[in-house]
Amino acid sequence: MINENSSIAIFGLGHMGLPTAALLAESGLRVRGVDINIKNVEIINSGHSPIMEPGLDELVKKTVEKDLLSATTDSKEAVANSQIIMVIVPTPVDRNKKSDLSAVISACRSISENLKKEHLVIIESTVPPGTCQKLVVPLLEKSGLKAGQDFKVAYTPERALPNNTLYEMAHNARVIGGIDSESTQMASSLYERITDGEIIMVKNLVTAEMVKLMENTYRDTNIALANEMALVCSALDVDAIEAIQAANHHPRVNIHTPGPGVGGHCLSIDPYFIVETALENGVDTPLIRTSREVNEAMPGEVSKIVQSALEDMGKTIEGSEIGILGVAYKGNVADARETPAKPLIKNLIKKGANVVVNDPYVFPDIINSWGAEIVDLKRALLSDCVVLVTDHDLYLNIKPSMITNGLIVCTRPVLDRETFQKGGVTFKGVGRR
Repeated sequence: MINENSSIAIFGLGHMGLPTAALLAESGLRVRGVDINIKNVEIINSGHSPIMEPGLDELVKKTVEKDLLSATTDSKEAVANSQIIMVIVPTPVDRNKKSDLSAVISACRSISENLKKEHLVIIESTVPPGTCQKLVVPLLEKSGLKAGQDFKVAYTPERALPNNTLYEMAHNARVIGGIDSESTQMASSLYERITDGEIIMVKNLVTAEMVKLMENTYRDTNIALANEMALVCSALDVDAIEAIQAANHHPRVNIHTPGPGVGGHCLSIDPYFIVETALENGVDTPLIRTSREVNEAMPGEVSKIVQSALEDMGKTIEGSEIGILGVAYKGNVADARETPAKPLIKNLIKKGANVVVNDPYVFPDIINSWGAEIVDLKRALLSDCVVLVTDHDLYLNIKPSMITNGLIVCTRPVLDRETFQKGGVTFKGVGRR
């Protein structure tokens, strides 16, 4: 089992990898992080976090100063001096919505070159079901060692929200499956060091892989239902939020909250991993596929609402200025991965609109790459149409008098519709009552 002298090599120091590394280092284990980004490696070794996450910078500083956490680009050295190796690298989808496992493959190839007997390899990257058994294990066995016999393999999915990552890692339940029971037990003893949450040991690797995908697909499907309900309500001039809240009083109903689409690295990608694996095994998944289509179409629906609202005011979308409030995929974070704001902005620009954006969290280079201009909040509110996309707290204080041209499209239920309408502002989209 894991002891105080165990050393860990972690491949990937991103949104999940670095917090995991810092927490394990805080528990007293020596952690060597491996990343291809030289700049990030330098930042970490200087005692800082390149990722904006509450508490993470302080934790990195503390563990680096204690010589328990360090980063490198040298995977060979990291693996050679570790007993436990973790892979927490990105797994996006390509343009065909197929999983891109190139980072996982690269990491496993590097590990196999220096794999030793008694090593424990843990995969945390989100992958299609069956990836560990069919891809990871064969790559590792190129070392000449046998999985389960000479070295151990386990899989555990990470589930933590940006802006609350450290807390959730330390309190959420952890699902772990191994190539054998000893692998599962070893991995469990590691995570017991950093979480007070329940450790749920499942019987094999593929079950653990499936759990994370099931969780996010459940949420994605229910959000798609809420979004379709919101579109129908809009066509009937029904307040969608009022109707959903009333419906949810039924003891067996829990309709989710509608929005401009679904973002984030996991929620908008994980369902495709199930679709991909299902097709490979002769199973069709029309509900999951359709839910993805509904949620991916929402930015286009928001664009239609903007265009229609402008036309009702005697304006055309071509030549109008659209002020976007927030491009992060959720409130009060800097994470814009897979954000629905990106296709919305591109759609509006394609229609001839001039798009200006306010988001104090997201790096300007990201927004500029989409063709939008970055402005302060006051300037964004001067636009012909203001579109609230992300529910950052600072936008909750917007008053009707601040909407100069009298038109706001709200894609999140955070502003009071009646207040704005009484203030002479045309309010489209979803609003709270």
